[in-house]
Amino acid sequence: MGSLFEELEAREAAARLRVEELEAEVAELSEKLELAREGLERLRIARETVAEVLAEMVPEKPAVAVDTDRPTAGEPVVSAYAGAERHVIGVLTVPNWQPGMGAEVLPGVYRDIVEVVADAPGPVRAKQIVPRIGLPVETGKIEGTRAKLKRLVERGWLDEDVPGLFASARRRGGASSNSR
Repeated sequence: MGSLFEELEAREAAARLRVEELEAEVAELSEKLELAREGLERLRIARETVAEVLAEMVPEKPAVAVDTDRPTAGEPVVSAYAGAERHVIGVLTVPNWQPGMGAEVLPGVYRDIVEVVADAPGPVRAKQIVPRIGLPVETGKIEGTRAKLKRLVERGWLDEDVPGLFASARRRGGASSNSR
């Protein structure tokens, strides 16, 4: 009879191990689910905020031009653009640096990049920044990060004295050394 109890104990131990493994998977999936919910909530809030801002924008008054060739008509001629719906063509997500501005005004990934560059002992390359901001070291991610670095240089947040090497901006007289 001893072998039957031993077999049951072995099966119980295996079942216990499987339960522990599944509990660990559930915990990991719960963390992933929470992160996904947070991302969804941020996107919902962003969409609602943009909708509110656009709803509050007062459309410009229609442009009116008087037809000078027919002064006797006395009636204004409405411009071809009058009443045209205003569309936001682009939004400046990375503002130009100004005195008193901190990295907190930047979008998340740009803020992370500026912080990584600031913490580096010297100039850094895009491929050194990518893993430090939590991205996989892949050509596409490196090139995307390089584009963001170039944008930060254009807007006065970073310096690029040597092509491909990025450092914190040295401010001279309140203006960026990269200002044109």
